[in-house]
Amino acid sequence: MSVLILALVAGAVVGLALGALGGGGSILAVPALIYLLGFTPAAATTASLIIVTATSLTALYAHARTGNVRWKAGALFAAAGLLPAAAAGAAASRLPQPVLTVAFAAVAALAAVTMLRPGQPGTAHTPVVRLAKAAGTGAGLGALTGLLGVGGGFLAVPALVTVLAFEMQAAVSTSLLVISANSMASLAARGATTAGIDWTVIGPFTGAAILGAWDGKRLAAKASGTGLQRTFAVVLLAVAAFMLIDALT
Repeated sequence: MSVLILALVAGAVVGLALGALGGGGSILAVPALIYLLGFTPAAATTASLIIVTATSLTALYAHARTGNVRWKAGALFAAAGLLPAAAAGAAASRLPQPVLTVAFAAVAALAAVTMLRPGQPGTAHTPVVRLAKAAGTGAGLGALTGLLGVGGGFLAVPALVTVLAFEMQAAVSTSLLVISANSMASLAARGATTAGIDWTVIGPFTGAAILGAWDGKRLAAKASGTGLQRTFAVVLLAVAAFMLIDALT
């Protein structure tokens, strides 16, 4: 199978998962880039950021038109993650490849476990406690985005629900603003590492992911959200286990 076809198929799967689940689908981009398209872990995380940024901005535009994005709260949440995202993005190229692979596998496993757990309702906090927790969560999310090239929707959505007491629809929509901001900050910090990206692969991958996200939204309307999430979580656990074994052997 040619590289172009693999890029299109992988991009479509990533976009489909992202559109159907509202977050977490982009975490499949890195292993797809490494094991299907031959990228190094460092190059894969940079390329993933490009894919995540383009897909998230497109989805953010669609959600903004429906009025579900909470711009002020989302901007404050994102602001806490900008510096960590930039710092982690600059540091990523200096880390050994096995370390990046193991770290990514651990985050993928965490994402899967988070998706398998039942949703937790928002809890009552004072404004000060909410602000402190939101800042800490936003900073951690930014660091993960910068270091590993993941959008972090699987963490941003539950954080917005539990820490800021957002309803789910607003959390999904606002998380796209946070993801977009963190991804762009990390890309800016990586700078020169984007020069070696193979755009003949990333271009089709990104285009297929954007189109797949629209199909994912339609799939979500027809299928059980819980069933889709659990299926994706099981696949993600398998991917995490494979990556961990590969890095340690």
